[in-house]
Amino acid sequence: MIIDFKKYSSVRIGSVFEVELLHSVAEFDGFLIGGANNLLISDTPKKMGILSDKFDFIKILDKNTEFITLQIGCATKSSTMYQFAKQHNLKGFEFLTKIPGKLGGLLKMNAGLKDCNISTNLSKIMTAKGEIKREDIAFSYRFCPLNMPFFWAEFKLNYGFDTEKDVALKLARNNQPSGASFGSIFKNPSGDFAGRLIESVGLKGFSKNDAKLSEKHANFLINKKNATFDDAIFLIELARKRVFEEFGIKLENEVIIL
Repeated sequence: MIIDFKKYSSVRIGSVFEVELLHSVAEFDGFLIGGANNLLISDTPKKMGILSDKFDFIKILDKNTEFITLQIGCATKSSTMYQFAKQHNLKGFEFLTKIPGKLGGLLKMNAGLKDCNISTNLSKIMTAKGEIKREDIAFSYRFCPLNMPFFWAEFKLNYGFDTEKDVALKLARNNQPSGASFGSIFKNPSGDFAGRLIESVGLKGFSKNDAKLSEKHANFLINKKNATFDDAIFLIELARKRVFEEFGIKLENEVIIL
């Protein structure tokens, strides 16, 4: 299928490319783009694929008085998972209300907020090489070591949707800027915040043509209208360079660059 990334990706940067549509569990020697929420697409990206609607589902596999076991397709949106959990009084997915994306990308980034991560209630993932159990995957902060396509995953969720946590997590995301963005540019280094470091070197609000490091949160790159890949890369590398020169800290990308 043909995708215009200037329209499809959350940062609205990229050209028109052909993307392979995957209808079944199989090996794929490229990168699955999901909802393109944390991606920056170059002018010459590697081979890309996307899961078909066949992998957009939530199934109840087991249900008792204590917990529910769900199988969720990796093309399922985070908002769909959040609403399902809320409607069925399940806890563990409250943080998804403010994290855009599809399950495959959430797993690949071990997406989370505060002390909540997508891997917390995970039981297993179906990959191109078969099922892999949670205990055999070395998840860490914003990282999953598996370099293969994900097709569905199973989760064990207890009852008791946490309304208080839901409200608190929504408030925690209120400092994020609006506009076309891929979310955080960099992972937070241990014991510090990437946004604080970038602001400390004077780059908060700094622009390169239509690409800008947000005045609201310096770790967010905003596309004001017609930012290019080169504009975005310039700001990313400038922030990394300035922070390293000032603090000796090498910022690690959270955004995936293809």
